[in-house]
Amino acid sequence: MKLKKNSSEQKLRGAYYTPLPLADAMVELFAANSDNIKRVLEPSCGDGVFIDSLSSSAYFDNIDSVTAIEIEAGEAEKVRSNYDNFPSVNVLNEDFFNFYKRCYQKEQYDLILGNPPYIRYQYLTEQQREIQSQVLLEHGMKSNKLINAWVCFLVSCIQMLTDNGRIAFVVPAEILQVAYAEDLRLFLSNQLSRITLITFEKLVFPEIEQEVLVFIGEKGGEEKGIRIVEMTNLSDFASLDLSKNGFQKLQHVKEKWTKYFVSAEDVKLLQRIRDDQRFARFADFGLINVGITTGNNSYFSIDKQTASNYDLEEISLPLIGRSSHAHGIYFTEGDWKENVSSGKRAMLIQFPESPIEDYPQTHRDYVLNGEREGEHAGYKCSIRDRWYIVPSIWVPDAFFLRRSNHYPKFVINKCGAVSTDTMHRMKFVDWVNPENVLLSYYNSISFAFTEISGRSYGGGVLEILPGEMGNIMLPVIRNIDVGVRASLLERVDAIVRNNQDIEMALDIVDKELLVDILGIEPLLCSECRKIWRKLQKRRLGRG
Repeated sequence: MKLKKNSSEQKLRGAYYTPLPLADAMVELFAANSDNIKRVLEPSCGDGVFIDSLSSSAYFDNIDSVTAIEIEAGEAEKVRSNYDNFPSVNVLNEDFFNFYKRCYQKEQYDLILGNPPYIRYQYLTEQQREIQSQVLLEHGMKSNKLINAWVCFLVSCIQMLTDNGRIAFVVPAEILQVAYAEDLRLFLSNQLSRITLITFEKLVFPEIEQEVLVFIGEKGGEEKGIRIVEMTNLSDFASLDLSKNGFQKLQHVKEKWTKYFVSAEDVKLLQRIRDDQRFARFADFGLINVGITTGNNSYFSIDKQTASNYDLEEISLPLIGRSSHAHGIYFTEGDWKENVSSGKRAMLIQFPESPIEDYPQTHRDYVLNGEREGEHAGYKCSIRDRWYIVPSIWVPDAFFLRRSNHYPKFVINKCGAVSTDTMHRMKFVDWVNPENVLLSYYNSISFAFTEISGRSYGGGVLEILPGEMGNIMLPVIRNIDVGVRASLLERVDAIVRNNQDIEMALDIVDKELLVDILGIEPLLCSECRKIWRKLQKRRLGRG
């Protein structure tokens, strides 16, 4: 996280200006049905690019008024001077939050266009935070410090639409998947009859490496649902015909919208699996929790040289720290020793609760050296009674990789290891056979749900939080020959350890477990494999 004092003025204002070709394309989307566009609002006009696009459109002369809001006086004055001779254009130099508070019950608009600022909560003024909180709470949404200003802009503007009004915003692709937008997705599904999301394979704003999409919402008329239109880049607008893209029925829930990247039939198939008694959620098999939050992994995760220098071996636990530490689907003592011998940070320090005066001198030296280096000053360390004692250390039964590339590994803990928060940790309920759960993860159906449940973190990385891991569907293994299970797991483990194509493992488990033993239809496996490939390909395309 960047501190406010180190952030540029542009970043603090969330002001990343829309390319003119994108503004032109968004304005053009409404040309065919422009007869009812009389009043237009641009809530954060910046350099006036959307007004420029409107003024050059074929339907500008039919518009009665364009209201543009801009918080920066200099920018507002530039736009105002550009449109001195356009009586229909009114540029206001004020904070949109104040404008909304003052006008939302009196002013309504047929079309609202824009690129709302992307401002984190900590960069908002106290007044802005108060208004944002009020707006969200009034519309049944939670207000917290994770919510960005663009969310409130979107909610507020939808409240200022006429009964048949339309909105087109450039928003972060986070709207599809992040947890803090759950309430927003439900709000939008309840307020709008039609939602169109236009996504891009290439970054529209490469300077900030932020994936964005064009959100189009429409009020009034028959409820159609949602559609996602995928483009390579802005040039694809030249051949876009939205009428050829049908809507899917939109469920009025907080679920992620990433599932709508697949077909309506695929969405139904996934729902059928959720309702199928032959499958269960990952969370049904045990407790899923984040790994250990040390507050300073580079200090508490140590290699063998550091352990030797300070005699820390006796107070250290075996550690699985990252994907490269997990060689197969089991994390064994041999794996751990290999990591140690190769110089990896494969041990986690667990200082005892006894007074520091009772520590050996070498241990005290390590603590004091850490303080000299400022290792204790980070927030999570500084709020502890004793900064060097890491809380919530327990040995889990299994690990699940939080961030991954091709797929996240699920690994059984065979050596009493612990993990930092780069891994999730799982403790199985008493009745669960760990090897049944391990085997039940490596198949096409569970991999499809893994992509659906997770989020594209940037650079093509898949991130999955504990609650999202819990929603992955697994086939339930009730009775299986021990020898057959051991053989299947051995073959899967070999594929993972040798970095072979994971689809080889999926082929084995799909056929020999799901189809032959559990009686699951082959078509179900093949269709889920297609879903997994499609979503994975889309995600990796941003790598």
